[in-house]
Amino acid sequence: MDRTERFYKIEMLIRGRECVSFATLLEALEVSPATLKRDLQYLRERLGAPIEYDALANGYRFGQQWRGQQHELPGVWFSEKELHALLTMHQLLSGLDENGLLSRHLQPMFDKLSSMLGADAQEAQQITRRVKLISTARRRVASEFFETVGSAVVQRRRLHIAYRKRGGGGAERSEREISPQRLVHYRNTWYLDAWCHRSEGWRRFALDAMEQARLLDTPAQAADLATLEAELDRGYGIFAAGAGQMLQAKLVFSAEAAPWVSREEWHPAQRSRWLEDGRWELVLPYGEATELLMDLLRHAGQVQVLEPPALREAFAQRLREAVARLDAAQA
Repeated sequence: MDRTERFYKIEMLIRGRECVSFATLLEALEVSPATLKRDLQYLRERLGAPIEYDALANGYRFGQQWRGQQHELPGVWFSEKELHALLTMHQLLSGLDENGLLSRHLQPMFDKLSSMLGADAQEAQQITRRVKLISTARRRVASEFFETVGSAVVQRRRLHIAYRKRGGGGAERSEREISPQRLVHYRNTWYLDAWCHRSEGWRRFALDAMEQARLLDTPAQAADLATLEAELDRGYGIFAAGAGQMLQAKLVFSAEAAPWVSREEWHPAQRSRWLEDGRWELVLPYGEATELLMDLLRHAGQVQVLEPPALREAFAQRLREAVARLDAAQA
């Protein structure tokens, strides 16, 4: 471990055991006696650590004024609880990172955090295994595209992509030059928000639908986040629409489903209220019905679509098709 890690571990050992012998510190740090003496001297003289030698106890402890209190080294910002939180975050990140790209780059930092915590590799693994992220229907992204897209977003450079648009049997392939703005992880899939120079509009591209991604030297077209959010975040879910294309869906959930649905946020701009019979009314904006219909189907039999008529008919048609397929399978 490097010197910063040793400083942190010395502090952790003394804080946790109140008094630690020189031999115990040597064993824990795996350094020479001369190195340990230099570390202790540096901690006391340069970093102001209140470490004192107690001759009666034959060990090192904090000075009387610091016993039972939290002492932090200058420049070392993480408490033990914060280190636990960071290791937990690493586990959550690993669950989102199916290709291991982010984890691979960040692993050295988290190894150092484990060392600061005084945990060996096995202990750190036990900590992270206490948190599990389960994802379903995850679509994988080719690693070279994720890294290229990520670099384009950070460096504010344009991308040339080959993209296969969903629909039409999956046969519509196009090449575009885009100005990347923001990466979005939504429902187990990565998307890229960008200005498309071919269609001259804001678009959201699924990374798993990219067949090619090449970084260009041309600077990306600049855009503030407020504009981006107004264009792409105002509609329901990932299939958004501009402000001029917004529609309002009015839904009513049964009294059985209402206690659970009433705790969900379907859209930041939603409005809701309890009805006298215990049902739950939800009104929310949407721009394209595909994803909203998918969520409504999760509540089939427990939700009524009141408005608009086109959404009500589309939902009814989905239900009829589902019943028809079920009847055909059982025939």
